[in-house]
Amino acid sequence: MERHCGADRRGGGGQTAADKYKRVVDWAAKARGQNPDVFDALTEWVLDDSEWSEDKLSENEQILLQGVFARFKEQNARLRTYLKELEPSATVNEVVFKALDRFDDELSGRPGDERLRELVARVFSDFSVMRERGVREQFAGGKTGSFGVDYVDVYGYINYLKDCDAAVQWALIMPDLVKIQQKGFQIDSFEYKKMPAMRFIGKELLEGDGLDSVEGRKKFFQTLDNMPEHKSGFDYDVLFQHHYGKNVDVERWHGFWGRFMKADAPVPEGFISFDFVPARDVNNFVSGAPFLSQFAFAIFSGDMEAMHKQEGYDSDAMYDTTRNTMLGQGVNIPYPDKYWVAEVFLDGYDKWSTAFMFSAELEN
Repeated sequence: MERHCGADRRGGGGQTAADKYKRVVDWAAKARGQNPDVFDALTEWVLDDSEWSEDKLSENEQILLQGVFARFKEQNARLRTYLKELEPSATVNEVVFKALDRFDDELSGRPGDERLRELVARVFSDFSVMRERGVREQFAGGKTGSFGVDYVDVYGYINYLKDCDAAVQWALIMPDLVKIQQKGFQIDSFEYKKMPAMRFIGKELLEGDGLDSVEGRKKFFQTLDNMPEHKSGFDYDVLFQHHYGKNVDVERWHGFWGRFMKADAPVPEGFISFDFVPARDVNNFVSGAPFLSQFAFAIFSGDMEAMHKQEGYDSDAMYDTTRNTMLGQGVNIPYPDKYWVAEVFLDGYDKWSTAFMFSAELEN
């Protein structure tokens, strides 16, 4: 479970602040390839009934609270000290300190998710409750994906610890990665938007429906052109995409041509709609619509083929650089339950897309 972040003072003579910071960034990149498996192994251990008999309880408390959690806190403290020493050089992404604060709070039994606070407080004050299968299921949750949770019934405390660990590493990795990924194009503007309630109206892109051609989309968008009184104020043609609030390994990709309209806009015959709300209710962790009308909005310029390149990217260049900018800034992506993205055609559906929307859950 131990993380070696390189946050010590050995062998640092003659190194610049940039050199020292790069050591930490290199550690973070290595940790991203290892730590997710560590948390998944921890989840499996907590959910293994054979490991939680009465005679193992005391030993397990030592392993988990005084071992794993205490070691992570120690490593966080070392990393924080190392970065604080570099802070005056302006090489450090300040977001990392916020990520460390959140991680330390979670490790100390103060989860940010209100739904887990009572449960975690019980475990920290009386570890014997871990004998209960139901407690351990809520404590552990399910295995998680690369930048959020897989589609699981329970999102537990260990899932949040895994997210916190990842947020620390993303804050270190992503700013430089975003610069490297911009080959032949650039981000001209990047902002976060909180829109009022909206309704997306469109049609799904399916093989043989004609929407894969400019001519096929012309009549479709004319229908939306005839609804000017229902404009939302964000009136671009878009290719809206999601997985119905499920993990990408569970539900296939779905793409929908259309526009964001006012919340009460009527849905023309043959069209489909998805509602968006400004913020989720306290208990609104239902997968899919209503989605959140909060998002990152990035506008790009440069070589069109470069900004739509897929090779070397998780999805394509615009998707990756938008997402990675968010991760580097510590902004929450509500994956998978409220996750969505959209290609934005600033000059209309018959031109290249040159902007990107990425779902976010912004702090109040």
